[in-house]
Amino acid sequence: MLIDLLAAAANAAPQNKFGFKEALEQGGFIAQATVVILGIMSFGSFFILFTKWFEQSKILRQGRDLRSSFWRAGSIKEGTAKLEKNSAWRQIAEDGLAAEEQHSKMTQATDAHDWLVGSLARSEASINARLAGGLPFLATVGATAPFIGLFGTVVGIYRALIAIGLAGSASIDKVAGPVGEALIMTALGLLVAVPAVLAYNYLQARNKRIAEQLQSFSTDVLANINSNGAVKPAVIAPAAAKAAPAKPAAAPAKP
Repeated sequence: MLIDLLAAAANAAPQNKFGFKEALEQGGFIAQATVVILGIMSFGSFFILFTKWFEQSKILRQGRDLRSSFWRAGSIKEGTAKLEKNSAWRQIAEDGLAAEEQHSKMTQATDAHDWLVGSLARSEASINARLAGGLPFLATVGATAPFIGLFGTVVGIYRALIAIGLAGSASIDKVAGPVGEALIMTALGLLVAVPAVLAYNYLQARNKRIAEQLQSFSTDVLANINSNGAVKPAVIAPAAAKAAPAKPAAAPAKP
């Protein structure tokens, strides 16, 4: 008997008409299109964040191993062969070697030096431009997502005002749906914009650190080429093996 009464009370309880799904259904095409656009922007932001993070991490890892492997070779050409293919560091080294081969075509020493400097600078610029790919999308999402959510907010408030005008009173059952829809759109806009801005600043800071390392490596390559291999940066020595403990001296023989 008690179970039947509880089941009847549950069936008689009013259903929730103010959830996220219900808000989208009441908002119609505009609300649904706004959510779809914000969803695409959010997916694109996280996709760029993770792909760029992996790309940057790979370059930073290669840079850490560079000083202990590349500069131990007898020449830049030998060191370039040890680097991973399609890496940023190998690109700079190969561009430096290509510019060195073209020295003979320059009529003056200053022209040869300027050509080598310009070639390395162009190589750095192309790598930095590749690393910056996708960041404008994050900046655009961070700047526009709140306004897209605000558009949905304005539409929801407009629908609430229409409901008040038709009903002649601002009863909660008439305005709760549109107002809830407006608040949802505002929250979605912020949820999409804030991670995009954080990701942009984070990736931009890592790009600056990579650019500094690339410039330092490019300067070392330039100095090595101009000095015919005489100038090299300090090479990190491998960890010295621990010295074996000395054997105790033999005890003197007793007389």
